[in-house]
Amino acid sequence: MMSQTKVMVVEDERIIAEDIRRSLLNLGYEVSSIVSSGNKAIEDAEKYHPDIILMDIVLKGEMDGIEAAGHIHRRINIPVIYLTAYTDEQIMERAKITEPFGYIIKPFNERELHINIEIALYKYKMEKKLMESERLLSATIKSLGEAVIATDTEGNITIMNPSAECLTCWKQEDSMGKPLMTVFNIICEDTGRQVENPVSQIIREGIFYGFDVNTVLKTKEGSVLPVDIIGTPIKDNNNNIVGIVIVFDDITQRRQMAQMLRENSGH
Repeated sequence: MMSQTKVMVVEDERIIAEDIRRSLLNLGYEVSSIVSSGNKAIEDAEKYHPDIILMDIVLKGEMDGIEAAGHIHRRINIPVIYLTAYTDEQIMERAKITEPFGYIIKPFNERELHINIEIALYKYKMEKKLMESERLLSATIKSLGEAVIATDTEGNITIMNPSAECLTCWKQEDSMGKPLMTVFNIICEDTGRQVENPVSQIIREGIFYGFDVNTVLKTKEGSVLPVDIIGTPIKDNNNNIVGIVIVFDDITQRRQMAQMLRENSGH
């Protein structure tokens, strides 16, 4: 048997709160608690962990609904739907910062309440799945032995794994948002000049595998490393390029081995 969705109601008008409670019960929801202040809303959210919170924006006392929702969002991330009789632009701008899952304008009927709750729950479920996928992807990229850097379509870095940090001598927190070629500084070994940005080549040609000239990675500390480079676009469901990913590896040992073989074969 599926458990009922638990809803917490934050409303300081007792009659309105009771009407909402009855509507929720009629719709098959469980009411975890009804509170009338922001501080009590935070306390009950942490105590009962409801599935969703209906939060009146204007509450009596020192803390209004927006501030209370902000605390809840930061601490336990329970989805919040605002209840309000006001559509003041400044209030709405403040409310947006707390990333609510909906707004219901008073007065409202049971159908509106039901639709808003179900949409908010579905949206929250999808966001959780996306966050879990992103965490899995991040963990996978971090565990790779090869260096990985991803960028947006403008060539600004969005992802960098520990192997890439090690080879480039750049920390991830310092590289985020920087142009790829600032961190992934590939130069011509013969001239010392920077080569074409691989982002441009990947967007133009669809894939990238090394350069025609002898190239090396110049690290943040000024040393140079020969690297093997593969690049490919990241595409959305409509086949539009939304970024690129570069995978590279230090091939110093490979070069040394090839040099040794050449020298040995020459004797």
